[in-house]
Amino acid sequence: MGHAVGEVLGLAAGVAVSPLPIVAIILLLATPRGRLNGSLFACGWLLGLALLGASMLAVGGSGGASANKHPAAWVGVLKLVLGVLLALFAVRQWRRRPADAAQARLPKWMSALDRLTPLKALGLGLLLSAANAKNAPLTLAAGASISSAGIPVPQQIGSLVVFVVFVVIASLGVLAPPAVFLAMGERAQGVLGTWRDRAVRHNAAVMAALFFVLGLKLLGDGIGILAS
Repeated sequence: MGHAVGEVLGLAAGVAVSPLPIVAIILLLATPRGRLNGSLFACGWLLGLALLGASMLAVGGSGGASANKHPAAWVGVLKLVLGVLLALFAVRQWRRRPADAAQARLPKWMSALDRLTPLKALGLGLLLSAANAKNAPLTLAAGASISSAGIPVPQQIGSLVVFVVFVVIASLGVLAPPAVFLAMGERAQGVLGTWRDRAVRHNAAVMAALFFVLGLKLLGDGIGILAS
């Protein structure tokens, strides 16, 4: 189980660093229904990661992700494919970055956050976690890593524990703004405003770097599995 935790920690950290979802929840917290919509957005985020990762755990469990306590060949192929996708996303993100970080702008859909109903806030959190170009490959890779760890059947609860650890760490970035908001009250606006501005300015560069580094990691993992 310790090996499985080590496998997913880096992937979870990569999911946690998600500038635009962090900006989205900061903006939601500043709306009239900020407490409710911010909480529901965070719940949607957790639910999206949980559903996506659980589906991979189910596929890995029934598909023989572990063979003789070693990852099966298809797990290596999956990680190779996900690594290539992330590398391609890195190139795309880097080429689309603004020439001047100060000129970075929020996506147009964020202008409607103050009009979101609670149900739409929940759905937005789910969408930004599970249907995200970075988060989806990393969450699938984490599920595959846990499934292929070769945890004995009597200790399968350990797989769920590792998965919970992944979801919690992967959600730290999105959960931090509500925690600051609840702890600091009105004083939180200045802190969260600084976080928002920095996330907007550096989103493209941060995402490109994450895509590239994590893509290389998955490529290396996949090659290592197929070569063993």
